[in-house]
Amino acid sequence: MEELDNIDADLTGEQRVFHEAYEQTMIYLQNRQEIAPLKLMDLEGELHHLTVYEGQDWGGRGELKNSEIQGQVYAYIAFIDQLKKKLQTK
Repeated sequence: MEELDNIDADLTGEQRVFHEAYEQTMIYLQNRQEIAPLKLMDLEGELHHLTVYEGQDWGGRGELKNSEIQGQVYAYIAFIDQLKKKLQTK
């Protein structure tokens, strides 16, 4: 959470939740990768289901929850991109 402390204090609640969710999801994915290497196909499947969940806002979940899910989606996208680059260099 050190990175979050460096983020401008003027962020809205939604922006803060987005950054927290992004950072926590990246840490989660990195820890999973250290325990057992993740397959690109599995990660892309998880991302697919997360984006489906993101689009299911029929009940009006609110801006904070939407920001949290969006942060998770962006973390998955960034992690998958990093993994693809790493695989290309091998």
